[in-house]
Amino acid sequence: MLTRAEIEEAQARATAALAEAGIVLTQAEQRAIEVADFGLSRLEETGLEVVVYVNTERVCAKELVLFPGQTCPEHLHPPFDGTPGKEETFRCRKGRVYLYTDGEKEPTPACRP
Repeated sequence: MLTRAEIEEAQARATAALAEAGIVLTQAEQRAIEVADFGLSRLEETGLEVVVYVNTERVCAKELVLFPGQTCPEHLHPPFDGTPGKEETFRCRKGRVYLYTDGEKEPTPACRP
């Protein structure tokens, strides 16, 4: 479990990373940054920081911050109640991100999460 100090440090780092990308957050948004370590307590390795603008059953608008070396675990957004499931769109605002999806296996992946 992350300590309050670890969470606040990650929030500050995420705020700085977003500012470097030209994204300005209000103080309330900065304090509300979600720090997810997925219960693993290995935030520098597996985790992410999230600013949530909108999150409904069908739509989400978020800023995700991954620090160098961080990965977000594989996950799904399956269909439910006759709907096709949640739709996601990604835009890398600064740095480089690798996104692996269903399909033909990449023979030489850029990284190995």
